[in-house]
Amino acid sequence: MSDLLIGNVFANAARAVPGRVAVALGNATVSFGELDERANRLARLLTRTGVGCGARVAVWSGTNLDVVTVFAAAAKLGAVFMPVNALLQAGEAADVVGRGRPALLLADDEHAAAAVDIGEASGLPVTTLARCVAAAEAESDEPMPTPAGLGEDDPHVVFFTSGSTGRPKGVVLSHRVNFLRTHPGALLEPRGAMVCPYPLFHMGAWTIALQQWQARDRVVLVQRADAGELLDAIERHRATRMNCVPAVWQRMLDRLDAEPGRDTSTVRFADTGTSATPPELLAAMQRAFPNASVRVFYGSTEAGSVASLEHADVTRKPGSCGVPAPGAEVRLDDGEVCVRGPLLFDGYFDDPEATEAALVDGWYHTGDLAEADAEGYLTIVGRVRDVIRTGGETVAPTEVEAVLAAHPDLADVAVVGLPDSQWGEIVCAVAVVAPGSEPPTVEALREACASSLASYKHPRRLELVDRIPRTAATAQVQRRLLVEQLLARPS
Repeated sequence: MSDLLIGNVFANAARAVPGRVAVALGNATVSFGELDERANRLARLLTRTGVGCGARVAVWSGTNLDVVTVFAAAAKLGAVFMPVNALLQAGEAADVVGRGRPALLLADDEHAAAAVDIGEASGLPVTTLARCVAAAEAESDEPMPTPAGLGEDDPHVVFFTSGSTGRPKGVVLSHRVNFLRTHPGALLEPRGAMVCPYPLFHMGAWTIALQQWQARDRVVLVQRADAGELLDAIERHRATRMNCVPAVWQRMLDRLDAEPGRDTSTVRFADTGTSATPPELLAAMQRAFPNASVRVFYGSTEAGSVASLEHADVTRKPGSCGVPAPGAEVRLDDGEVCVRGPLLFDGYFDDPEATEAALVDGWYHTGDLAEADAEGYLTIVGRVRDVIRTGGETVAPTEVEAVLAAHPDLADVAVVGLPDSQWGEIVCAVAVVAPGSEPPTVEALREACASSLASYKHPRRLELVDRIPRTAATAQVQRRLLVEQLLARPS
């Protein structure tokens, strides 16, 4: 019996529909046949340069088609694809690369100089994406044989995420898990193009792409989640599917208000989730995309899809994220959402302590607090640990506090997440001004973070207080109390 291997997705689609578009970005397209051939060539080049089955290939890049080739090539040779967040500053990226211990680091032109510095400091081979893919053109495009010993339970990707401490944790997903998470079912019904607003260091991007590729249809990438660029992509490709975080949907709705002539009639599924989704936003999405089923999904890199709210329930169950997804068994443990099933991750890379804490007797503890109604519909009401979820990204407050604590105008500082209709939560700095100093501006605090933290971690709001509530024994910030105090302030 054949194993469920991601490399076979590309080979099978290339045999069945070689001329059909697999991926588009701007005016460029790549067919399934072309993608398979490029992946075969690059897999052979990587093998010849010493990247073998099980080795990790780190990619530090924005969105471009060369990253797609690397993703497919790594799957074919059994290497583990390890994307590095393109928004990270050099020190943050060096930390991720150091923890992941890849055999090779590939970077786009924007990150090339910093990548070389990382490589020189660690003895890691580094080259640019463009140079690597160009060199592979001299290789044979004959089908790449499945490496001996590669099985479906072997690692396919490692996605690094931030936990409550800010320390990167590598979520390991096997070939089998990614295959099952993205399989369209027994019948390949017409699917249509899907526009992907997520960057290629994000699990969401590759889940969407593999869903499309397993169904033998195109994924449409964009350079950035700009409303105009996304709406252009929908119109150009007559896209039928779209999945965005609430903040991006709001941008699109604002653009549609300003440009009412846009054609959104082809969209049949308008999906959202990741952060809190106001019922008003869902209603506005339905008006703007009148032929679409509007749905809400809840899940994570570690668990895949945990719950979903179907179109028929959006109005009936406002604020809910729905019922457990197929294949997901869900329970509430003292209010915390716990899930088990065949779609769970395999653990955190080289971090048995974190894995043991998250996976208990086969149940993944999400850290999210929820309530379930009489029909089993879940509503997320908070979190067990101190993290901020903003625009689909996770921010550790302590990491931001460590940077802001050095600001000369601050005597004390804490960082919390405040509810926001666009971002889900926003990063808010709560500060005590140092004696004799003027209060800093939000812009000044963001500038203080610029050299060491990715932009999504920078504060978007500043609140001034006389004192920050802390525990007596350990001086830890009492974040929930602080949030309650801020929300009770007059607007």
